[in-house]
Amino acid sequence: MAGADFFTLRGLMAASRASDHASLEGVEESLPFDDIRSGTILSGHRHELNGKSVLVTLKAQIEAALALIELDGVASRLVVCPPDFTPDCLASVIEQAEVDIIVGDEGPQDFAASLPRYMPSRMLRADDDAGDPSQRTEWILPTSGTTGAPKLVAHRLEGLIGAIKKASASGGRIVWATFYDIRRYGGLQIFLRALAGGSTLVLSDAHEPLEDHLLRCQRAGVTHMSGTPSHWRRLLMSPHVRAFSPQYVRLSGEIADQAIIESLRSAYPDASIGHAYASTETGVAFEVGDCLEGFPASLVDEGGEVALRVEGGSLRIRSARTATRYVGRDDIALFDENGFVDTDDMVELRGDRYFFQGRRTGVINIGGLKVHPEEVESVINLHSDVRMSLVRGRRNPIMGNIVVARVVLRDGAAELYARERRVALRKEIIAACQERLERHKVPAVIDFVASLDLVGSGKLARRHA
Repeated sequence: MAGADFFTLRGLMAASRASDHASLEGVEESLPFDDIRSGTILSGHRHELNGKSVLVTLKAQIEAALALIELDGVASRLVVCPPDFTPDCLASVIEQAEVDIIVGDEGPQDFAASLPRYMPSRMLRADDDAGDPSQRTEWILPTSGTTGAPKLVAHRLEGLIGAIKKASASGGRIVWATFYDIRRYGGLQIFLRALAGGSTLVLSDAHEPLEDHLLRCQRAGVTHMSGTPSHWRRLLMSPHVRAFSPQYVRLSGEIADQAIIESLRSAYPDASIGHAYASTETGVAFEVGDCLEGFPASLVDEGGEVALRVEGGSLRIRSARTATRYVGRDDIALFDENGFVDTDDMVELRGDRYFFQGRRTGVINIGGLKVHPEEVESVINLHSDVRMSLVRGRRNPIMGNIVVARVVLRDGAAELYARERRVALRKEIIAACQERLERHKVPAVIDFVASLDLVGSGKLARRHA
């Protein structure tokens, strides 16, 4: 990257010294890194996108990956949207990000009809010499919260890769896989890790059955895998849970409670297990690898590369990895006057460790008292017969709300339990909650269900619970 004072994805790949076998693995095709570095899907049209604000709306992850690699350093702004965004949502993104051109699939043109579009070709060998990158591309990513409309945040590639450390040469061959889509922050991090480490990445597909994805991971020899706790809970319910044997299991995106950590330790006793705290706004703040929920209080320090502060019970973060600003929203500030981002994630200090309680915006009001759904779920999930749970409030004329829990049992089929056993299970779960939680946090109703819905980011769907 001579002549440039910034990173690009192609420069990152060139510096990674990828193995001869490193590739991007899609459902229907596999592309070696060497071919990607020397290839193009823009087929001579790169100059038309130079310096433009480009929205990538390709459906297939592998094509989106190729577009991101080729456009970084070419586009002035790269707008990355998940494939499930509605036309109305995309129209809002286009307006806020001042999109000039769309790189997308052929299909119904039901939004932004006036904008020029480019449909990429299959990957060809590039005839032109791209030379040094001419643009310091701004990456625009939507937030992936479970409630409310997403906001757009701006990143630089340096910040996005700030938490990524290259694997040592003696560390052996690494093959990554992720349940995330790479167009969401959690998946993008794994995509960047694979490129920076010269490691094969097995891409997921929203329409692919879980069993098929696991079998592809097995064939590729996946060693490292990431997803939300909800992703992992679904995996643990599958009969193919031991279809592969990862060396490293990574959780992020939701609170990693002790129940999911212990379940993963049991399923993969030889794997290292880590849970990372990250968000689209703050980037990756830290990772915990001691197989305990929460994080050590010693991490709360206002010095160092990543500064943490707890104020009013809310975790705040200052770091070079955070986004630079919100895009198209001059009415809201990303940072406070000291450069800290308020995450809205509430934590509680118990002894020498902080424990996540839940989102400030997700609190249930029970007769004027606050209940964090995630805190209740963490207790319910500890029961040996429970795989996952979702807690919400239900309107009540006396209390305003009551606490209601929807519970998925480990076999995934509540109807298989005799009525007497379900009654006993309810009593056991309520007793456990009474032992560990304040009275107003104990569920008034427990419903056994076969499954719980996830949003596109892999988190529990709370908004319409």
